[in-house]
Amino acid sequence: MAPSTRMSAEERREQVIAVASRLMAERGIGATPTAEVAEEAGISHAYLFRLFPTKQALVTAVVERCNAEIHEAFKTAADRARATGEDVLPAIGMAYGGLLSDPRRLLLQLHAHALSPRDPDVRAAMQASFRRLFALIQRETDATPDEIRRFFAQGMLMNVLAATGIATLDEPFADVLRTGELDGASCFPDDFTASPLDPVAEEAPTP
Repeated sequence: MAPSTRMSAEERREQVIAVASRLMAERGIGATPTAEVAEEAGISHAYLFRLFPTKQALVTAVVERCNAEIHEAFKTAADRARATGEDVLPAIGMAYGGLLSDPRRLLLQLHAHALSPRDPDVRAAMQASFRRLFALIQRETDATPDEIRRFFAQGMLMNVLAATGIATLDEPFADVLRTGELDGASCFPDDFTASPLDPVAEEAPTP
Protein backbone atom coordinates (compact mmCIF):
# COMPACT_ATOMS: atom_id res chain seq x y z
CA MET A 1 0.00 0.00 0.00
CA ALA A 2 1.36 3.41 -0.94
CA PRO A 3 2.21 5.65 2.01
CA SER A 4 -0.24 8.43 2.74
CA THR A 5 0.82 11.93 1.79
CA ARG A 6 0.53 14.61 4.42
CA MET A 7 -1.06 17.83 3.29
CA SER A 8 0.97 20.99 3.60
CA ALA A 9 -0.47 23.78 5.71
CA GLU A 10 -1.41 25.65 2.53
CA GLU A 11 -3.15 22.61 1.06
CA ARG A 12 -5.02 22.08 4.30
CA ARG A 13 -5.95 25.74 4.35
CA GLU A 14 -7.46 25.42 0.87
CA GLN A 15 -9.39 22.34 1.99
CA VAL A 16 -10.79 24.18 5.02
CA ILE A 17 -11.89 27.11 2.85
CA ALA A 18 -13.70 24.71 0.51
CA VAL A 19 -15.45 22.92 3.38
CA ALA A 20 -16.36 26.17 5.13
CA SER A 21 -17.67 27.64 1.87
CA ARG A 22 -20.08 24.73 1.47
CA LEU A 23 -21.27 24.73 5.07
CA MET A 24 -21.61 28.51 5.34
CA ALA A 25 -23.58 28.64 2.11
CA GLU A 26 -25.94 25.92 3.28
CA ARG A 27 -26.36 26.95 6.93
CA GLY A 28 -25.52 30.63 6.97
CA ILE A 29 -22.28 32.20 8.12
CA GLY A 30 -23.34 32.84 11.72
CA ALA A 31 -24.90 29.39 12.12
CA THR A 32 -21.82 27.47 11.02
CA PRO A 33 -19.65 26.43 13.99
CA THR A 34 -15.93 26.20 13.41
CA ALA A 35 -15.95 22.83 15.20
CA GLU A 36 -18.15 21.43 12.44
CA VAL A 37 -15.87 22.84 9.76
CA ALA A 38 -12.90 21.18 11.44
CA GLU A 39 -14.72 17.85 11.71
CA GLU A 40 -15.79 17.92 8.05
CA ALA A 41 -12.22 18.79 7.02
CA GLY A 42 -10.81 15.92 9.11
CA ILE A 43 -8.66 18.09 11.36
CA SER A 44 -8.73 19.07 15.01
CA HIS A 45 -10.46 22.23 16.14
CA ALA A 46 -7.13 23.44 17.49
CA TYR A 47 -5.42 22.96 14.13
CA LEU A 48 -8.17 24.90 12.37
CA PHE A 49 -7.34 27.86 14.60
CA ARG A 50 -3.66 27.50 13.71
CA LEU A 51 -4.67 27.97 10.07
CA PHE A 52 -7.24 30.70 10.79
CA PRO A 53 -6.68 32.44 14.15
CA THR A 54 -10.35 33.43 14.46
CA LYS A 55 -13.67 32.53 12.91
CA GLN A 56 -13.68 36.03 11.43
CA ALA A 57 -10.47 35.24 9.57
CA LEU A 58 -12.06 32.10 8.14
CA VAL A 59 -15.23 33.95 7.14
CA THR A 60 -13.22 36.64 5.38
CA ALA A 61 -11.17 33.99 3.53
CA VAL A 62 -14.37 32.26 2.37
CA VAL A 63 -15.88 35.52 1.10
CA GLU A 64 -12.66 36.53 -0.62
CA ARG A 65 -12.41 33.13 -2.33
CA CYS A 66 -15.95 33.41 -3.70
CA ASN A 67 -15.20 36.91 -4.95
CA ALA A 68 -11.94 35.76 -6.58
CA GLU A 69 -13.80 33.01 -8.46
CA ILE A 70 -16.22 35.58 -9.88
CA HIS A 71 -13.36 37.84 -10.96
CA GLU A 72 -11.58 34.92 -12.63
CA ALA A 73 -14.76 33.92 -14.48
CA PHE A 74 -15.20 37.50 -15.74
CA LYS A 75 -11.58 37.65 -16.94
CA THR A 76 -11.84 34.27 -18.68
CA ALA A 77 -15.09 35.30 -20.39
CA ALA A 78 -13.52 38.58 -21.55
CA ASP A 79 -10.46 36.81 -22.97
CA ARG A 80 -12.60 34.23 -24.77
CA ALA A 81 -14.93 36.87 -26.21
CA ARG A 82 -12.06 38.93 -27.51
CA ALA A 83 -10.46 35.87 -29.11
CA THR A 84 -13.68 34.98 -30.94
CA GLY A 85 -14.70 38.53 -31.84
CA GLU A 86 -17.73 38.63 -29.53
CA ASP A 87 -18.90 41.66 -27.59
CA VAL A 88 -17.09 41.45 -24.27
CA LEU A 89 -19.62 42.93 -21.84
CA PRO A 90 -22.53 40.61 -22.80
CA ALA A 91 -20.14 37.65 -22.65
CA ILE A 92 -19.14 38.57 -19.10
CA GLY A 93 -22.79 38.93 -18.13
CA MET A 94 -23.60 35.50 -19.56
CA ALA A 95 -20.67 34.03 -17.64
CA TYR A 96 -22.10 35.47 -14.44
CA GLY A 97 -25.45 33.88 -15.21
CA GLY A 98 -23.67 30.56 -15.49
CA LEU A 99 -22.00 31.05 -12.11
CA LEU A 100 -25.39 31.50 -10.47
CA SER A 101 -26.40 27.96 -11.42
CA ASP A 102 -24.26 26.91 -8.46
CA PRO A 103 -26.61 27.57 -5.51
CA ARG A 104 -23.78 27.61 -3.00
CA ARG A 105 -21.94 30.40 -4.79
CA LEU A 106 -25.19 32.36 -5.00
CA LEU A 107 -25.96 31.80 -1.31
CA LEU A 108 -22.48 32.86 -0.22
CA GLN A 109 -22.92 36.14 -2.07
CA LEU A 110 -26.33 36.72 -0.52
CA HIS A 111 -24.99 35.91 2.95
CA ALA A 112 -22.03 38.26 2.44
CA HIS A 113 -24.25 41.11 1.26
CA ALA A 114 -26.57 40.62 4.23
CA LEU A 115 -23.68 40.49 6.70
CA SER A 116 -21.85 43.53 5.32
CA PRO A 117 -23.81 46.21 7.23
CA ARG A 118 -22.68 44.78 10.58
CA ASP A 119 -19.37 43.11 9.74
CA PRO A 120 -16.64 45.57 8.72
CA ASP A 121 -14.28 42.84 7.47
CA VAL A 122 -16.88 41.29 5.17
CA ARG A 123 -17.96 44.77 4.08
CA ALA A 124 -14.36 45.63 3.18
CA ALA A 125 -14.00 42.36 1.24
CA MET A 126 -17.17 43.05 -0.74
CA GLN A 127 -16.11 46.63 -1.48
CA ALA A 128 -12.74 45.35 -2.69
CA SER A 129 -14.49 42.82 -4.93
CA PHE A 130 -16.70 45.42 -6.58
CA ARG A 131 -13.68 47.68 -6.98
CA ARG A 132 -11.75 44.90 -8.81
CA LEU A 133 -14.72 43.96 -10.99
CA PHE A 134 -15.31 47.60 -11.90
CA ALA A 135 -11.66 47.99 -12.89
CA LEU A 136 -11.86 44.82 -14.97
CA ILE A 137 -14.96 46.02 -16.83
CA GLN A 138 -13.33 49.38 -17.48
CA ARG A 139 -10.16 47.73 -18.74
CA GLU A 140 -11.73 45.00 -20.86
CA THR A 141 -14.63 46.90 -22.47
CA ASP A 142 -15.46 50.29 -23.92
CA ALA A 143 -18.59 50.54 -21.74
CA THR A 144 -19.68 53.99 -20.63
CA PRO A 145 -20.12 54.77 -16.91
CA ASP A 146 -23.89 54.39 -17.29
CA GLU A 147 -23.49 51.05 -19.08
CA ILE A 148 -21.24 49.83 -16.28
CA ARG A 149 -23.78 50.93 -13.68
CA ARG A 150 -26.55 49.10 -15.52
CA PHE A 151 -24.34 46.02 -15.84
CA PHE A 152 -23.88 45.82 -12.07
CA ALA A 153 -27.55 46.60 -11.45
CA GLN A 154 -28.49 43.75 -13.78
CA GLY A 155 -26.14 41.47 -11.84
CA MET A 156 -27.90 42.26 -8.57
CA LEU A 157 -31.26 41.58 -10.21
CA MET A 158 -29.90 38.28 -11.51
CA ASN A 159 -29.02 37.31 -7.94
CA VAL A 160 -32.62 37.89 -6.88
CA LEU A 161 -34.09 36.10 -9.91
CA ALA A 162 -31.86 33.08 -9.33
CA ALA A 163 -32.50 32.98 -5.58
CA THR A 164 -36.27 33.18 -5.95
CA GLY A 165 -36.50 30.79 -8.91
CA ILE A 166 -37.96 33.50 -11.14
CA ALA A 167 -35.03 32.96 -13.50
CA THR A 168 -36.59 29.68 -14.68
CA LEU A 169 -40.27 30.64 -14.70
CA ASP A 170 -42.07 30.68 -18.04
CA GLU A 171 -44.33 33.62 -17.29
CA PRO A 172 -44.63 37.10 -18.79
CA PHE A 173 -43.48 38.93 -15.66
CA ALA A 174 -40.41 36.66 -15.44
CA ASP A 175 -39.62 37.24 -19.12
CA VAL A 176 -39.62 40.99 -18.59
CA LEU A 177 -37.45 40.82 -15.48
CA ARG A 178 -34.96 38.52 -17.21
CA THR A 179 -34.78 40.39 -20.51
CA GLY A 180 -36.50 43.76 -20.28
CA GLU A 181 -39.09 42.63 -22.82
CA LEU A 182 -41.40 39.75 -23.58
CA ASP A 183 -39.59 36.86 -25.30
CA GLY A 184 -36.32 38.79 -25.40
CA ALA A 185 -32.78 37.49 -25.00
CA SER A 186 -32.29 36.21 -21.46
CA CYS A 187 -29.41 37.32 -19.25
CA PHE A 188 -29.05 33.66 -18.21
CA PRO A 189 -27.59 30.82 -20.33
CA ASP A 190 -30.14 28.66 -22.15
CA ASP A 191 -29.31 25.67 -19.94
CA PHE A 192 -29.53 27.65 -16.69
CA THR A 193 -30.93 25.76 -13.73
CA ALA A 194 -31.07 27.00 -10.17
CA SER A 195 -30.96 23.77 -8.21
CA PRO A 196 -32.20 24.47 -4.68
CA LEU A 197 -30.28 23.15 -1.71
CA ASP A 198 -31.97 20.89 0.79
CA PRO A 199 -33.69 22.94 3.50
CA VAL A 200 -31.66 23.42 6.66
CA ALA A 201 -33.18 23.86 10.09
CA GLU A 202 -32.80 27.30 11.60
CA GLU A 203 -29.91 27.40 14.06
CA ALA A 204 -28.68 29.97 16.53
CA PRO A 205 -25.41 31.77 15.75
CA THR A 206 -22.36 29.87 16.97
CA PRO A 207 -18.74 30.85 17.53
